[in-house]
Amino acid sequence: MEQSELRQWERQCVQEEVPPCTAACPLHVDARTFCSLMAQRRWDKAWQILAKTMPLPGVLARFCDGPCKGTCVRKDAGGAIEMEFLERFCAENAKPVAPPRPLPSRGKTVAVLGGGMTGLCATWELVRRGFDVTLYCSSLGGSLLDYSGDILPEGVLEREIESLRTMGATIEAGVDILLVQLDLLLDEKDAVFVDSDAVSTDLFPIGMLDEMTLGTQRAGLFASRSGEVSFILQAATGRRAANSIERYTQGVSMVTGRELEGPYETRLFTSLEKIESVSPVLDKAYSELTAQDEAKRCLQCECMECVKGCEYLRHFKYYPKVYVRQIYNNDSIVMGTRQANTMINSCMLCGQCEIICPEDFSMADVCLEARRGMVAQGKMPPSAHEFALRDMAFANGAQSALARHAPGADISEYVFFPGCQLTASDPEGVLAAYDDLCRRLGSVGLMLHCCGIPAEWSGQQALMEESMEVLREKWQALGGPKIIVACPTCLKTLREGLPDAAIVSHWAILRALGLPAGAKVQDISLAINDPCAARNDVLLREDVRSLLDSLHIDVKEPEYSGEKTPCCGYGGLLSTANPALGEAVARARGEAVEEDYVTYCVMCRDMLAKIGKRAVHLYDLLYPGNDDPGVRPAPGYSVRRENRVYLKERLLRELWCEDGANAKQPYEDIGVEFTEQARSAMEDRRILKSDVQKVLLQANTSGCHLVNDKTGHKLASFRPVVVTYWVEYEDRGTEFIVHNTWCHRMHIKGAQQ
Repeated sequence: MEQSELRQWERQCVQEEVPPCTAACPLHVDARTFCSLMAQRRWDKAWQILAKTMPLPGVLARFCDGPCKGTCVRKDAGGAIEMEFLERFCAENAKPVAPPRPLPSRGKTVAVLGGGMTGLCATWELVRRGFDVTLYCSSLGGSLLDYSGDILPEGVLEREIESLRTMGATIEAGVDILLVQLDLLLDEKDAVFVDSDAVSTDLFPIGMLDEMTLGTQRAGLFASRSGEVSFILQAATGRRAANSIERYTQGVSMVTGRELEGPYETRLFTSLEKIESVSPVLDKAYSELTAQDEAKRCLQCECMECVKGCEYLRHFKYYPKVYVRQIYNNDSIVMGTRQANTMINSCMLCGQCEIICPEDFSMADVCLEARRGMVAQGKMPPSAHEFALRDMAFANGAQSALARHAPGADISEYVFFPGCQLTASDPEGVLAAYDDLCRRLGSVGLMLHCCGIPAEWSGQQALMEESMEVLREKWQALGGPKIIVACPTCLKTLREGLPDAAIVSHWAILRALGLPAGAKVQDISLAINDPCAARNDVLLREDVRSLLDSLHIDVKEPEYSGEKTPCCGYGGLLSTANPALGEAVARARGEAVEEDYVTYCVMCRDMLAKIGKRAVHLYDLLYPGNDDPGVRPAPGYSVRRENRVYLKERLLRELWCEDGANAKQPYEDIGVEFTEQARSAMEDRRILKSDVQKVLLQANTSGCHLVNDKTGHKLASFRPVVVTYWVEYEDRGTEFIVHNTWCHRMHIKGAQQ
């Protein structure tokens, strides 16, 4: 990732944008943090937030006129936060804080003419930044002196003026402004600022005034425009003057990068979708309880829309802007540990975040590009996706793959493509679906193959292109028939990889043909789980809902459904790269509704079934068997492979009347039984029955094994490819009883390989 790309991605995530209240405040007070502390009744800490930003905080906190209220998000859910009254309560109840410590002296001198709010605030800001400031005025406070003690208690203004002196300002009060010689000041000082609300510009004609810089036609002379009645805006003008004088004395641009100095619009998005309307606390003479209640109304504005809907984004504790920085840093490492590898490989690449994000930020695009880069650099951990790629190779191998015209036909108008995971999970459903299509459509060919998506998800672009080319050749060899696809992921992948093919979903065909004979029509309620591959396919989702309606299913829509649907935990190869998170994702999806689920992606069904959630695939309703599909367990990895082999052999034997038996490998004759502990370990560690059989064959042939004197169990290892497998077992003569299994990537020195 280039740095320019990083900056582009960072700009796209709005989570770190300031909330609307802060953006609208001329002084950019952190109202969100202030309200959070007030809601905790931490008055002193809340006061520190105000004092950090406000010049003369004891005064300004009592005169705030709430310019933030017009943009407060809460205004549309009960009413804006009464910020000005909260500030006043805090000013009256919190402990005073010491004035800010000025920066080291810059060696620059500034004169400020006029002791109104603008002049006082300009002085405060300049002194704080290390300028040597002298304030000349006839009286300190200007129009502030017109207010009674109820609004401005006695001693408050005096304490803030004393703070100015403590910070290092020189205050010349009681000066007859008529006697001040502006030309002399401009010669003596590096800059001069005129508070036009406290000093008549008739005495000091300033000519043309630049609104952004407050500069005049005379070099070094700055002034405010008179007539501003808001004390907050007067204070902001004082700060703007200080900013201009700082730039002027440094000799840098007076206009560059000043767009955010005053009020501005923020890009932060905060949803009100689940926010209850709560009216403001109307008692303006707040007590501790009422002030706390009003502060609690603050929404603590943030976006986090993508994080709310995605277990993956929540798991790593941050949000996309942080993740993309981590990915950039991870990519930049030459030597050392790449800390973000797990995070990169845990993204489900499902696209939900892009749909939900108000700025269309796609973690899928970021993570997929990162994976491709890691593969290209040889930095992808081999353990991350190897099992899935091996499974893809098996699905495309001689034992599982098939591409045929219908029995007795030499041409196909259609070809059925169920997808490798559907054949692995529900071979009986695939048989029933193919039989139904042949009876109602006539000559329908069959392709048993993987669409190649594991290669795409793992960042293996070359392998993906190679797989798609093989598919293209097989499809063309069948005469280029219209492809009927059952799996939503295959449907999406084939449409992208075979753009010249006519591709239709099985659900669209069934909607047109009507329900198959024997479909289970029943009046029940089920929550629909849209697979993430159907996110952008409105017609696919409508076809499925139409079929469910024909089945008399009362469909319940989860909160995240349709285009906002989350992944089940299988997408992006999450369940192999980060099994614990994959389970957590599936569990979160399962717990999202009370009803049983119905879905049209078999991996969604199996992932939900693994965590104990009752879920049925649409095939279970259209082509029902005798068992309750809601309690059918998800098949393990070994069974999934066996199902593919079984399906191909049965099809060849029963439909094409051929001997479908694949040539057996020697290890397949090894009889083996597994304890529950062994079965659990095999699933957790992605160890197949065939892997165990290879170890046992090697141990039997070589006689190389260890024996546990206490249990009599034997322990053997074998490294058939790049992984070393260990098996703890008993030799019963005619079969082996396996008690446990392990695997790792280390070589065993001197071992039989």
